[in-house]
Parts: sequence; C-alpha cells; structure tokens
Amino acid sequence: MNILDELNPAQREAVEAVNGPVLILAGPGSGKTMVIAHRVAYLIKVCGVSPHRIMAVTFTNKAAREMEERLHRLVSSSVRELTLGTFHAICARILRNEGRAVGINPKFVIYDDEDQISLIKRSLKEVDLDPKQYAPRAIVSAISAAKSRMLPPKDYIEQGRSYFDEIVGRVYERYEQILTENSGLDFNDLLMKAVQLFRNKSDISSRYQARYLHLLVDEFQDTNLTQYELIKQLGGKYHNICVVGDPDQSIYSWRFADLRNILSFEKDYPEAKLVLLEQNYRSTKKILDTASYIIEANQQRKPKELWTNNELGELTTVVETYTEQEEAQFVVNEVERLVSEGKASLGDCAIMYRTNAQSRALEEAFVRYGTPYKLVAGTRFYERREIKDIIAYLRLIQNPHDSVSLMRIINVPGRGIGQQTQAKLSSWAKSMGVSQYEALPVMAKPEVKETAHQPFFNSRISQTLTDFGNLMEEFIAHSQELNLVDLFDLVVERSGYKNYILGGIEEEERWENILELRTVVQQYRDFKPQDGLTDFLEGVTLVSDVDRLDRSVDTVTLITLHQAKGLEFPVVFIVGMEDGILPHFKSFDDPAQMEEERRLCYVGVTRAKQRVYLVRAFRRNLMGSSTVSRPSRFLNDIPQHLIQGGGLWSGEESQITKAIYSWNEAPAPSLNNVALKAGDHVRHAQFGNGVVVSCQLVTDDSEVVVAFIGAGVKKLLLSFAYLEKVE
Repeated sequence: MNILDELNPAQREAVEAVNGPVLILAGPGSGKTMVIAHRVAYLIKVCGVSPHRIMAVTFTNKAAREMEERLHRLVSSSVRELTLGTFHAICARILRNEGRAVGINPKFVIYDDEDQISLIKRSLKEVDLDPKQYAPRAIVSAISAAKSRMLPPKDYIEQGRSYFDEIVGRVYERYEQILTENSGLDFNDLLMKAVQLFRNKSDISSRYQARYLHLLVDEFQDTNLTQYELIKQLGGKYHNICVVGDPDQSIYSWRFADLRNILSFEKDYPEAKLVLLEQNYRSTKKILDTASYIIEANQQRKPKELWTNNELGELTTVVETYTEQEEAQFVVNEVERLVSEGKASLGDCAIMYRTNAQSRALEEAFVRYGTPYKLVAGTRFYERREIKDIIAYLRLIQNPHDSVSLMRIINVPGRGIGQQTQAKLSSWAKSMGVSQYEALPVMAKPEVKETAHQPFFNSRISQTLTDFGNLMEEFIAHSQELNLVDLFDLVVERSGYKNYILGGIEEEERWENILELRTVVQQYRDFKPQDGLTDFLEGVTLVSDVDRLDRSVDTVTLITLHQAKGLEFPVVFIVGMEDGILPHFKSFDDPAQMEEERRLCYVGVTRAKQRVYLVRAFRRNLMGSSTVSRPSRFLNDIPQHLIQGGGLWSGEESQITKAIYSWNEAPAPSLNNVALKAGDHVRHAQFGNGVVVSCQLVTDDSEVVVAFIGAGVKKLLLSFAYLEKVE
C-alpha cells in the first residue's frame, strides 16, 4: 500500500477507482503523470492484474519515456510486459502483428510529412492536375481530415460538396493506390487501419478485448474521433477505461482533435466516476490566479478550482513596446537581468509565441546580444538531408517496394542515374505493375532490347543499375544477420556516403549529424537484426520536435505555444499579446476558435513556475505588412491586482495605446449610417477587418485612420470607404 503514500486525497481516489470507466479531470501541474503511473502500479501490485493485460496510451514519445521511468521505479521489470506508448506507435505494432488479415504488409513503411507532400505531388501529376495550381499541403490536410473521420476515398468523393472536394477526391484515390503499391502507410493510416482491422475482423477484435482488462489514456482532450473509436473498441468487453485530460488545455483542433470526446465521455459512459485533480504543484498562487481569470470566460469547459500550497509569488508582468524589435530587445535584456541577479539561469527561461514567424525578431536579438538560445522546430534533425538519405537506405532494406526511398538514394551519392533514367524506370515499372526495385534486374540486362513497354539503356547505365541492385541485395542479406549498428556502419561505408559527405560542403556539421544518428542507432544494438531495424525506423518516423528538446544545455528556449504543451519552465515570456496574433485574427468570427485561442494563452501561462511576462508591440511588421494593434483581449481578463508594470505599461492601458486612441474620441459624423470612434472594429470590402485608430473632421466628410489586419494602416474618407461597423 506504500504506492499510495505520496499521493494527495484526490490522486488516491483516482488510483483506487479501478472498476468501470473513470474520467480524471487534471488541471495543469496537478501530477497526472504520477497518477497514471501509480494507478498502473496499484493494478499490478495491489489488485494482482497482469501487466500483460494493461495498456497505457500517451500522446508523445516524451510522455511515454517519463511514464516508463516512473513505472520502472514502481514496478521494475513488469514494465516490459505492459503495452505502453503513443497511439501511433501502439497501432503500428498492432498492424505489424495483425495487418496481414486486411492485406497490410507487415514490413510497411511509415511515410512522414515530407514524404506525403512528395506523394501528393506525384498523385496530382498522375491524375493530370498541376501541383502549382493546387497546393499539395492543402490537399494533405484535407486527406488527413478525411482519415481522422474514417472516410476512405469512395466515401469522401460521395460526400464532396465543392470543386475543391472533387479535386481532393481524385488525388486521394490515386494517393491511396500509390501507398498500397509501396506497402506504405501515413500517420493517419496507422489509426484508421487499426480501427478498420477491429471492425472487419471480429476474431482479432475479440482477442484484443479479452487481453486488455484495463486501458489508460493520457491527454484525452487531444483525441480525435478515430482515436476515441479505437479506445472504445479495445475496451468493449470490460469497460475499464480510465481517461485523463483537461478541456481547458485542448489546443489541437487543427490536428482534428475533438473536444467533444472529453466533454461527452460521461454521456457515453453514464456509470463513469469523475475525479478532479485541482491541486497544482508547479506554479505560484499568483500565476494560477492569472491563468484562472483568463480561462473562466470560456463556455466549453468543466469548471475546476485550481489551488496550490506553493508561495504567493511575483505579480504577472505586462509590458508594451513600440515595435517587435523593441519587444525582442526587452525580452533579451530581462533574461540577462534575471541571470545577472541570480534569479534564473538561461535554461530556466522560455520565450513562447503564437506563430513561427514571430521567432525571427527574437532570434535576431539573441544573436545580436550574443545570448545563447535554442529554437524548437528550426530545421528538424530528422528532416536534415543527410539524415533522410541514410534513413532512406535503411527503409529500402526493410521494404524494397518503397519507391519514395529508392528514388531518393538511387543517385546519392552520384552514380550517373539521372532524372531521365529514373523517369523511364518509374514509367516502365508502373506499366508492368511491379515496383521500381523489382524492375531493376530486368531493365539492367544489356541483352534486353527496347520495346513499346521497355526502354533500352546503354551498357553504362545498365551496369550502373545492376551495381545498385546488387548493392541493395547485399544490404538486405546482411540485415538478416547483423545488429543495427553494424548494418548502419556497413551502409554508410559501402554506399560511398561517408566519402560523399566528407568531400562536400559543410562536411563537418553533416558528418556530426550522421554520428548523432548513429548514437540513436546504438539504442537498438541488442535487438534481433530484423526487430532492431523495424523498431528504429518506426521510432524515428514518429519522433516529434519536443522529443529531442535537450533541457540539460543552459540556453534560452524559443518555442511556439502549441509545442510548449506538456513542458514547464521557471520563467515564461509570452510575446505578441495582441488582438490578431493572440488571439489569432482567424478566430475573430468563430466563437469555438476564440475559445481555443483563450485555452492556448492559458496553457502558456500555466507552463510557468515562478514568473510570467506578457509582452506586446504596438506596431508590428509581420508577413510583409506593418500593423497597429490593440492589446490582446485576454489581458483585459486579468484583474489589476495581479499585474505589475514593465516597459511602457501604465496599469489599465498602455501609454502608447492611450495616446493613440485618445485622438479625437468624439464619434465621427454619421455618414452612410455609420458613426465611428477610435477603437471601433470595422470591416472593409477590400482590406478586411480592422480597428479605427483615429477619426478627424474634414470639409463635409470624416477622415478615418484604420489599422487593418494584414493590409496595414489606411487613411480613408468615410463617405467613400463604406466601412461596416462590427462587434
């Protein structure tokens, strides 16, 4: 029973409620990871449940590692028998074991975002559409949305209502055919195919339902419809489903997460027990109060009363600067001040922002002042060219039908196999209904003459294709007997890639990256040869930016608010606290999206342990235009007793804002049935939405200065402008 000793009463209640469905609403910093780990340990040690019959699902590899570390301390070797991992990793495992029943090759390759874009471009061309006319990324997003709703191409086409839907449907159909030809799955397939497997194969579904007596799901507010369906399928026999989450931290609707899953869990399971985890162990009382005032305006939530025994702490510092350059300068100076006064280290500080574009001014300031920083989601490690190349060799060894990988490395290092030869290879393989790898040995035969279906290659190209095919056959044969480290070394040497790297530009950095990849490979040294290769490729494909965030290095972290979820820092700066940025202007006309923007701000504030800075610029150059903006409406939700000034902030409203918006506060004369004053929100047919900066009487008219979102500041005559006043 000592498993329960370090838990508070609410946490103990969550751990001991082992029978039937359980909904744990866990506020930020409330120890939910500890609760899940202790619940698993309680099931094993106290209730006598075999770890083989427990599944614990997380959303990130980082969370899975933290869970595994905690469980090692609590139940030691039993961790090996648990099913523990992310949704995607667990589904990949299921499909490799059971996928043959629905026609899935167990050696399937998992295509990442870059691979998907490549396949969509190819699909567009093959259905006679121009990739320059139809944005591949928009089509990827539409297909991902369809798969998150379990819609195959046929159903998507039938439900289409627009010309764009028709285009997507045509591309989606060909895209799926190419995936099948390559024995490939994308991220969404891992989930959708697993659900389809259980729907269509009742014997397999029954076997898994009988195995998993208990299911635990972390970050349940981030599940989409497919993930929820999967959980309901797996828990269909015993209903011992424990979900942990917080509606106030649901910020991924753009990834098709559905907030309704957690809000309606009790409707789906009326017998469910509700447990609230409201004690916060992370933040000071004043930070919690600030966060609570920000979030309580939302309607789509389940109210909680966050509290803490931590110290009262510092007031929230709200700062206004004139430009984004001054905003960045303030941040750097304040970080340096905190460090010099011994109040924080560089590694304690995180700068968070709504959009990636905001990082530019911050990076420039950190470089200019020589302050060390790391940018999360700069050039991602696994997207670097040399890393993608080596992984492509390994993927082709595992799955020779993977044409994406083959075309990536067939001429890397250079072998004289140019674009024309590659196009011939691709066209012939398609016409014969074989993979490009299968076409190699036939097309490389010099005695084969050119026919209508088979192009002829000269002796040099034939020999080169033969040599490449033989090289890959050699690698495939060695993969059956070598551990992954030795196979990795063989590929890097025998392919000529090492000499290729060391003889090129930026050779030192690129070679260091390959050695870093080898460090990752070493984790799989003791696996059986084929198992090590499969698990490694699966792991690197499903890795995220945050998974590689190294907190041991003493540098400031620059990170988006979305990526900061699940992290914590002693000091947090949130920049761009302006209407139009946070909240984002795309949320202005959508109440549901506005609530998500408020949740995003709440998530940012609750990452902080000791200090929070909310910073804005009066004028900002962003995405090619200069805009004047009002303070974020979320700042108005924070009462004055929780705020202290910084920069040009004066309390109720900034000095700059008060000065600008006090220009001619009297309403302009009513023209076209519109009476305007500074601060009013308006809409223009050409320039879109904006805020009135000033109104000034001129002869028989009014001159109105409006700061438009995206179009910048415009001076207009009211009689000609036809401005529409909006709420």
